[in-house]
Amino acid sequence: MTEEARRETAEQAAFRAHCKAWLKDNLPPRAAFRLPLSPIEIATTEQLAYLCAWQRSAHRAGLVGCDYPKEYGGGGRRGCQVVANEEMQAAGAPFLPNMVGLGMAGPTLFHHGSEEQKRRLLPALLSGEEIWCQGFSEPGAGSDLASVQTFARRERGRWIINGHKTWTSLAHFATWMILLCRTDKADKYRGLSYFVVPIKEALGRGVTVRPLVKMTGETGFNEVLLEDLVVDDGLRLDEIGSGWNVAMTTLLHERGAGSLVTPASGGKRADDPSSVGGAAGLVDLAKRSYRAGKRVADDPVFRDAIVRILIRQQALDEASRRTQVPGLTDHPMRLPLQHKLVSSELLQDTARLACEMEGMASSLYLGDDHAPARGQWPLAYMNSYGFTIAAGSNEIQRNILGERVLGLAKSK
Repeated sequence: MTEEARRETAEQAAFRAHCKAWLKDNLPPRAAFRLPLSPIEIATTEQLAYLCAWQRSAHRAGLVGCDYPKEYGGGGRRGCQVVANEEMQAAGAPFLPNMVGLGMAGPTLFHHGSEEQKRRLLPALLSGEEIWCQGFSEPGAGSDLASVQTFARRERGRWIINGHKTWTSLAHFATWMILLCRTDKADKYRGLSYFVVPIKEALGRGVTVRPLVKMTGETGFNEVLLEDLVVDDGLRLDEIGSGWNVAMTTLLHERGAGSLVTPASGGKRADDPSSVGGAAGLVDLAKRSYRAGKRVADDPVFRDAIVRILIRQQALDEASRRTQVPGLTDHPMRLPLQHKLVSSELLQDTARLACEMEGMASSLYLGDDHAPARGQWPLAYMNSYGFTIAAGSNEIQRNILGERVLGLAKSK
């Protein structure tokens, strides 16, 4: 019996068996087109349809939203989402596309939404029928979130909103947006309020979505212009002026430190040649790549670098396991907050090493028949910078860890 099995409750053990059996028979067929590396890169309706069909299927089987009550579209199995995540990862399942909905909007609605809001919005969020995006960052307010200037003016039971949001992942497909607005200019923190906005139905009537083309040549990020957008007061979460506290719930879950486990998946599909496979994929690449006429796998410098990456990956995996053992967790926030920082930098270093291993061939990109791994490693490297910035830049994350976990003095 494994260590994990000894720690599991009878319900978790039975649910794990259900997940294994269902995944064995129900993984979707390999897509006939290139899938993106993550939800941030979803660019076409074809990609979205494939991934949303997978999320709907996994949700119907009870693998998504396990920890949510049944009346909100969940499985009513607290403590089981982590089991589903482990099994989806082990099976190499595609990732779930509704990233903002599952990781940010869902937990925020659960903790701060009204009963009516939760019953209306959570089921379609969990199933992937309605895609969500995040209206936080602005051209003049990124990591300093309290400086947002998008303004909501109250007028006879409704709000008139004007402003400019940017770096808005999935806005080009989203039905709903979680939106942080300023409702009082006199107070930086208590002058913020939080809304859920049906932006899809408001396109052309107060909402304009413009794609931002990244250095990869792909879209995924967007800017969203809000011009006299009318929003009913029933779409506000919590009290007027409590937006900062509500936003902290969103950010805690975005950074992996919230009370609800985010449904997540995405292992390497053995039948998917477009997958670079993370740290483990470096070994296969080393066997196939040559530098100065010699196989990279035989170069001691590269072999040492690969092993260092694999050690870091193993350490990250073991840290995730530690979060499930109370006796091994010295501070409830340290490992979850640390995960975003460490995993994003590991992703970047892994992709950078892969490009070094490919040498001049790393200049070959998507669509080039001669590109190693179909050009996925240079794509992963360029996209990795988005992960070190998202959810608060890694510099901000280090400040949070230092001040809130280690108790160090605030930096000046």
